[in-house]
Amino acid sequence: MPKKIAAFGEILWDLLPTGRVLGGAPTNFIFRINSFGDKGILLSRVGNDRAGREACKILRALGVSDHNIQTDYEFPTGTVNVKIDENGIPDFTITPRVAYDHIEITSETIKAFCEADCVCFGTLIQRYGISKNTLRELIHESPDAIKFLDINLRKNCYTRQIVHDSLHMADIVKLNDDELLTVKMLLDIPGNNLREIVNNLLVQFRLKTVLCTLGDKGAFVMSDKQEYYYDPGYKVQIGDTIGAGDACSAGFIHYLLNGRTLEDALKFGNASGALVATTTGATTAISKQQIIDFMNSNCPRNYYEQK
Repeated sequence: MPKKIAAFGEILWDLLPTGRVLGGAPTNFIFRINSFGDKGILLSRVGNDRAGREACKILRALGVSDHNIQTDYEFPTGTVNVKIDENGIPDFTITPRVAYDHIEITSETIKAFCEADCVCFGTLIQRYGISKNTLRELIHESPDAIKFLDINLRKNCYTRQIVHDSLHMADIVKLNDDELLTVKMLLDIPGNNLREIVNNLLVQFRLKTVLCTLGDKGAFVMSDKQEYYYDPGYKVQIGDTIGAGDACSAGFIHYLLNGRTLEDALKFGNASGALVATTTGATTAISKQQIIDFMNSNCPRNYYEQK
């Protein structure tokens, strides 16, 4: 039976050098969740403007329901200016005070969270009070759902307190190696290498699982039961990396919720992210079978030198 997964957060337009593309980490995540056969629900907010109406139209075309997308009559639909470097790595300049900063709590949002097997959130959606307070109330109202934090630290859009509180709300955390080092510095997490830092993060915040991505060197996962698995990166031709991390998160959560092992979830998530990185933008259609075929293709791998 398909799992129900609700994501609370930003829907926005990525303003790329090549044009405007619909994005936002929760949006990309739910698009991939649906493509894997689960039931993804996106909770967000757009402006009462052309950009908002177009965003909802594209969501529907992507197979994502806009039923839980609120309309704001004061603030505009979110946008992000994106620059891509020579390695396909994006740099984001995120517009402040937009519609998704003002998501209100409603009976529909509470219902979506309470009925979900897993709920997903990040830090960007918590930069202002209304959406931040709504998220906390929804977390409180859904004690049985697995809480998945894809930390997604964006410049000028998080604080030490937001990171601290987010970790306390989470069961499973996904972050990349740079974000892990930032969290270590912000919260004084001890550890001489990535694995030690993650282990201490698990203990300090009573987390169940931490997934850490390593760019083109792959990813590793650790659990509170001292399970540890590493999966090397794939040597692929990069289109851009927008949405690759969200695809990794979606693949990992899809496998985990559907009863696969932690190691299998890591491998599928890592392959999902790598294959999406060969495309441009975050919502190029890639099927679950294509990812499985890619995993079995004997693609050359990049290895991380663990210290």
